[in-house]
Amino acid sequence: MSAEAERSSISVSDPNIFATLRGGGRIWAVGAIRGEHGRLRSLHGAMAQECKPGDQVVYLGDYLGYGPAVLETVDELLTFRRAFIARPGVELEDVVHLRGAQEEMWQKLLQLQFAPNPAEVLRWMLDHGIGPTIAAYGGNPDEGFNCIRDGILALTRWTGQLRQTMRGHDGHTTLMSVLKHAAFTDDNLLLFTHAGLDPTRPLSAQMDAFWWGSSDFVAMAAPYSGFRLVVRGSDRRHRGVAISALIATLDSGSGHGGPLTAACFGADGTILKMLEA
Repeated sequence: MSAEAERSSISVSDPNIFATLRGGGRIWAVGAIRGEHGRLRSLHGAMAQECKPGDQVVYLGDYLGYGPAVLETVDELLTFRRAFIARPGVELEDVVHLRGAQEEMWQKLLQLQFAPNPAEVLRWMLDHGIGPTIAAYGGNPDEGFNCIRDGILALTRWTGQLRQTMRGHDGHTTLMSVLKHAAFTDDNLLLFTHAGLDPTRPLSAQMDAFWWGSSDFVAMAAPYSGFRLVVRGSDRRHRGVAISALIATLDSGSGHGGPLTAACFGADGTILKMLEA
């Protein structure tokens, strides 16, 4: 199957996994946020002034974790989405949220009782920024470790309480349930991911490469599967915003002391505007 045929098949058969964007227009992409509500709100204010009719918006994941205001960040995402789709001519599909590493970890955390080594998994997640998200939804990591020692029933109650608290925040559970793995334009020119991809695998077989990237990604010497540009929102090595002929990285360090970046891409992948908050 050709790359074009594979993408067409995926967009039709897996709409809950991949989002298809309209080609030919402007697309705003927002880098990893990581709980920085103040930066996101400021960025949204600037975007609201710059967005034009027909624009689309893609958030590139990592809304949770690290930063001090996880709940407020999710609320801000929902508020801006409602305001944006209320504009004349905007469709529901014109705002896309990708799943980031933080959201992937959170979903795995809510199923921690099924992990073969839950203590090791929780410790690893804490090392990678999940702590503020646990606290935001009423949890305590120490209590989690105690429940792990007490057995699967205690751990199930702990994760169940986190899930229940999340349901109490309007729209949060729904947002987490509709996150996409990647998004691409229907003219097969632009591909949007969270942390990049493995250039040796087809789009349908990326698995964890979407969340954690691949060491081969930044070394790509040819367009991936015919796409003119691959845009990602997170760089685990924290090398900052970087734009090349084939790749655009929009991680300017939000959640780690740096700003939050959004870029407006033209139909051919050219950056028309860059915003920072």
